[in-house]
Amino acid sequence: MRTKCCSDSLSAIATLWVAARVLAFSPFPLAAAAFDTAFALAAAAGIAVPLLRSRNRRNYFFIALLISLGMANLAFHLGMAGVIDLPLRLGLQAGLDIVLLIMIVMAGRVIPMFTMNGVPGALCTRLPLIERLAPASVAVLLAADLFAAPIAALTPLAVVTPIAAFAAIVNGVRLALWRPWRTLHTPIVWILHFSYAWIVLALALRALALADLVPASTATHALTVGAIGGLTLGMMTRTARGHTGRPLQSGRAEIFCYIAIQFAAVIRVFVPLVLPSLYSQSIFVSGLLWSTAFGIFTVSYWPILSRPRLDGRPG
Repeated sequence: MRTKCCSDSLSAIATLWVAARVLAFSPFPLAAAAFDTAFALAAAAGIAVPLLRSRNRRNYFFIALLISLGMANLAFHLGMAGVIDLPLRLGLQAGLDIVLLIMIVMAGRVIPMFTMNGVPGALCTRLPLIERLAPASVAVLLAADLFAAPIAALTPLAVVTPIAAFAAIVNGVRLALWRPWRTLHTPIVWILHFSYAWIVLALALRALALADLVPASTATHALTVGAIGGLTLGMMTRTARGHTGRPLQSGRAEIFCYIAIQFAAVIRVFVPLVLPSLYSQSIFVSGLLWSTAFGIFTVSYWPILSRPRLDGRPG
């Protein structure tokens, strides 16, 4: 009964997400905003129930983050529709910062563990100060994005730039302490490290963009294509295999997906910088690689996720 309830809840949440995307192409922008916001709030409620039942206080803040993501999303939609007078970039950047914060917290919990479990002899060093500063620096960056810009005396260049640079340095040190070079022979692990490297690069590009040294879009695409795309693929393949009783190993399909998503990010971020004349082509090729990676994942993992576990256990 509980499994069926969970399945129904997930289906309802997924339906909200799909409906929002379909309505985005309709002449009803406020309907898309409503469904998109409902998706984030439903996801928050979905994780809130088990967390509150188990009194898992350590993870309560994820509920608040998802609710905040829904509010940032709503602000963006209402700004797009002209309902409220709010800079579109503010809602978008706040949403990206929240997603970034979620990724950094989760990565700190799982990447070192997955690395040491999956790579013989690997030793990820976790310094308490660095582990606290990595998410804290991004939380401060989120606060600066929300509150510094409206204050005339605190320009984004003076406030946000050093915070973004500091966050890049701290998270770069964190990644180096995890010794990513030791994972190169284990694709199901190195994809997580490579994706985290895109987080570091996105923060560095954010600082450079605020100093008008690179376009702001480079930081956005490093985060969305490289970090979000890579971590999503890496975690989906690992958890799908682990929760269906399969060995935690990557085959040709997974490796292709991992490499494709990395090339998609490299092309989307760097080709427009080096060869501006190929801007349109870089978008097309990057989008094609990104879509191909997730398409192959879908085709390869549908049989895995739609059949019983290999070991006969429930789940």
